[in-house]
Amino acid sequence: MKLTAKLLTAAALLTASASAMAHPGHTEGGFTSGLMHPMLGLDHLLAMAAIGFWSVRQSTTMKNSTPLFVIGGMILGAAIAWGGMSLPGVETGIALSVLLAGILIATMAKLPTAVGGTLVAAFMVFHGFAHGTEMPAGAALVAYLVGFSIGTLALTFVGRGLGALMQKTDNRFGRVLGGVVAATGAFLAAA
Repeated sequence: MKLTAKLLTAAALLTASASAMAHPGHTEGGFTSGLMHPMLGLDHLLAMAAIGFWSVRQSTTMKNSTPLFVIGGMILGAAIAWGGMSLPGVETGIALSVLLAGILIATMAKLPTAVGGTLVAAFMVFHGFAHGTEMPAGAALVAYLVGFSIGTLALTFVGRGLGALMQKTDNRFGRVLGGVVAATGAFLAAA
């Protein structure tokens, strides 16, 4: 029960801080913008939480390495954007990451660490690129990077906590949740 309370508290705090920072006129130098960016887009929020959720059922190595794959992909994607390079199909890649993460959850797929880690990092390159291109003008790059890294990890760990909680229940609930995430990803890809 303690885990449930912690997850609900974390979700409430993240939601409350998102609405508090949604008002114009805040000058935060980049950190708050970076922190809130992953939480303000349904596509980012679902992908990161779903990857955390999925990672719970993986091998110990994959489960423990997932946050590194997530952050590594995010930073690589942002660096590509900040380096002035292009990445074709970013929005499609983001939507497909939500779709595929949902499928991984719904099918309870277990992947070898090399395959799962590569897939997670590839998903996150698209998200990181979007974060990099959407950095507010005048924001401090390092502060923005630290902010979106913390926001991303928070969502991943909330997903992981929910996955650990759901692991103790009937598998059908997790499969349904995965189906909902996959359907949302399909809708985002079609939109």
